[in-house]
Amino acid sequence: MSFSDDEIERYARHLVLAELGGPGQQRLKAARVALVGLGGVGSPAGLYLAAAGVGGLRLIDPDIVSLSNLQRQIAFSNADIGQSKVEAGGRRLEAMNPHVSVEPAAERLTPDTAGRLLADCDLVIDGTDDFDTRFAVNAACVAAGIPLVSGALGRWSGQVGVFTGRPCYRCLVPETPPEAETCARVGVVGALAGVVGAMAALEAIKLITGAGGALTGRLLLYDGLAGTARTVAVAADPACPVCGRR
Repeated sequence: MSFSDDEIERYARHLVLAELGGPGQQRLKAARVALVGLGGVGSPAGLYLAAAGVGGLRLIDPDIVSLSNLQRQIAFSNADIGQSKVEAGGRRLEAMNPHVSVEPAAERLTPDTAGRLLADCDLVIDGTDDFDTRFAVNAACVAAGIPLVSGALGRWSGQVGVFTGRPCYRCLVPETPPEAETCARVGVVGALAGVVGAMAALEAIKLITGAGGALTGRLLLYDGLAGTARTVAVAADPACPVCGRR
């Protein structure tokens, strides 16, 4: 797989990295990544993946852009309010890098649609804020053997984890919490979305290229208010309804 002169200049800072170089950039160009949710996590993650030269980005989100999104969802502007997130976001990503192919899917991912929406993807980033969708994404990724990068945030804290089969996300969160918090309910500082989204994109880039050590089976917890971070291991649950029988 060759690069045009434009691509060579565009990715020059990647090409000189010992851990990436030409082979790593070729893997990025050949990869197709699904972004489930183009909100606080998916918006900055999508921008960085497009800038990095990921060849195919499938954007999955049924929502439209609202004014309250603009405080943290940096793929959008005032002119996008009222428009489909995947259509508006897709235009932004293609404008950033014309070498990226964007596939918008303005629909909700459910257990019935997950297999179709994630088909042919090499990796999935889940940045949704409801557990039904997260559980459906996780089950589909485990069934298809697709690596999953999960990002979440609220108030001043965020987390990023990587799941490649067992343990899976359902081992971490067996059931929907009784008082599940959302950004709309508890608030979130806007810049935190950039931190978590960028970390999710970085983990995706490492997984695709084989650079470094990904957060596989681990969870990175970031406290933006204190300025601290720690990493914890995720234990496999023998009774997990998704991966426990595998």
